Amino acid sequence: MEGKEEDVKEGASKFPERQPIGTSAQTDKDYKEPPPAPLFEPGELQSWSFWRAGIAEFIATFLFLYITLLTVMGVSRAPNKCASVGIQGIAWAFGGMIFALVYCTAGISGGHINPAVTFGLFLARRLSLTRALFYIVMQCLGAICGAGVVKGFQKTQYEMVGGGANVVNDGYSIRDGLGAEIVGTFVLVYTVFSATDAKRNARDSHVPLLAPLPIGFAVFLVHLATIPITGTGINPARSLGAAIIYNKDHAWDDQWIFWVGPFIGAALAAVYHLIVIRAIPFKSRA
Repeated sequence: MEGKEEDVKEGASKFPERQPIGTSAQTDKDYKEPPPAPLFEPGELQSWSFWRAGIAEFIATFLFLYITLLTVMGVSRAPNKCASVGIQGIAWAFGGMIFALVYCTAGISGGHINPAVTFGLFLARRLSLTRALFYIVMQCLGAICGAGVVKGFQKTQYEMVGGGANVVNDGYSIRDGLGAEIVGTFVLVYTVFSATDAKRNARDSHVPLLAPLPIGFAVFLVHLATIPITGTGINPARSLGAAIIYNKDHAWDDQWIFWVGPFIGAALAAVYHLIVIRAIPFKSRA
C-alpha cells in the first residue's frame, strides 16, 4: 500500500490539474476583470476596424441566410423526408454555418451574426452602443440580401415553400412560440457567454479555439427542439430577412415574436451570466 501511495503522489506531481477544483478555481490572482465598454464611443467611427467589423457581420449573415434557406427549400420540396436531409439536416445546416462563420469572423467582429447575441453582449458591456447598433443594422441588411439572392436564383420554388419565413406552426399557440424563442435564445446566448468568457480564456488557452464549436452545437440543438414550433428563429435578422423577401401577410403576423422572444432570452442570459455565474455585482461591492 505504501508503494501505491507513493505512485499516486508522484503521478499528481507529474500531471497536476490544469483547472483547480472548488474554491481554488475562483481565485483572481492571475486575472483582472476588463473594464466595461463605454456606452458611446464616437471615435470608433473613424477607425477602419469598426467598419470592417460591420462588413464582416454583413457578409457572415448574408452567407448564413443563403445556405440555410437553400437547405430549408430542399427539404420542403422533397417528396418525402427520406428523400432529403430532413429536420436533422436543417438543424445541422444552421448549426454548422454558425460554427464556420463564428470561426471565420470572431477575430474581426466577434462573430455575432445575430442581433440577439449583440444585444446580450451589449447589456454585459462587452461592446459600445455605437457598435451594437451598427452590427444589428449590418446583420439585418446581410440577412435581407441573403434571402433576396436565394429568391433571385429560385423564385418559383422560393414562393412555393414559403421562403423559409418563421411562423408559429399549426397546433401551437402564440405563447408556445414566444416561450420557444425565449428559451432557445437563452440557450444560445448563455453558451456564447460561457464560450467567450474572458476569465476562462485567461486560464485555459484552448477555450478561444474551441468557442465556435459549442456555439454552433447550441444552435443545432435548439433547432432540433423548436423547428416544429416556430421553424426556429432565435435570430431576429434571420426572421426579418426571410419575412421581407417573402413578404406575405402570414409571415408578418407573428414577426414580433421573433424579436421580442430573442431579446428577452438574450437579456435573461446576460443577467444570469453576470450575476449568478460571474457574480460581478458582488465583486464590485467588495
